[in-house]
Amino acid sequence: MKYSKMKCSLHIVLLIFVIFEIYPFFVLAGSPVKYLPGFEGPLPFQLETGYIGIGEADEVQLFYYFIKSQSNAKVDPLIYWFTGGPGCSPLSAILFELGPIKMDIRAYNGSLPTLSLNPYAYTKVANIIFVDLPVGSGYSYATTQKANYSDDLQSADHAYEFLRKWLIEHQEYLNNPFYVAGDSYSGITVPIVTQVISNGIDMGIKPWINLKGYILGNPVTSTGPDYKYKVPFAHAMGLIPDELYKF
Repeated sequence: MKYSKMKCSLHIVLLIFVIFEIYPFFVLAGSPVKYLPGFEGPLPFQLETGYIGIGEADEVQLFYYFIKSQSNAKVDPLIYWFTGGPGCSPLSAILFELGPIKMDIRAYNGSLPTLSLNPYAYTKVANIIFVDLPVGSGYSYATTQKANYSDDLQSADHAYEFLRKWLIEHQEYLNNPFYVAGDSYSGITVPIVTQVISNGIDMGIKPWINLKGYILGNPVTSTGPDYKYKVPFAHAMGLIPDELYKF
């Protein structure tokens, strides 16, 4: 039963990716999005999507979703969100975690998936930039084969350049409290991105960023030691009996 529901969810996610791909509102950089397939009527929140070029020749094109706070956007925190993977699109965070809309999960019957409002959305009290990072994730792409490669350190540099360019185009958010955030594998990359931003502040690189800290949910902190503690954790939670654990 659980496998069936998971399989259904994956089919729905794939379908909505296809739907988003053929809709024209992703073409223009900084484009406001007023409607989404599957949601009845105009969106009751402000959504902007677009690309920002990275590199000397803009050879890396990073795609983003910006959702404005539904409370007081002028003073509410600005959160820079990275989904894990690495390589997962932040659409999963928008639709299944902290975004203002959620997928209506039901058995697939051939019709389009539907969306409804998420009453627990972080965007009720925060402005959030969701970025397809590293390059190759989601709708982000590179114009050269060399630019298509990146590791965690390179991705952090891309993230910092993206942020500076985005803030230059959205200077009304320069004074907002700023946080870098993410989950899963972003437990590795978010601290690196935060350190790069902090170093830039110390060096006086403009624009100045009102960095306050970073936020992690269920993070990977190491690709090795984390896995060694799965069994002790499961035992401590009562999932593995003492007899089997001692064996």
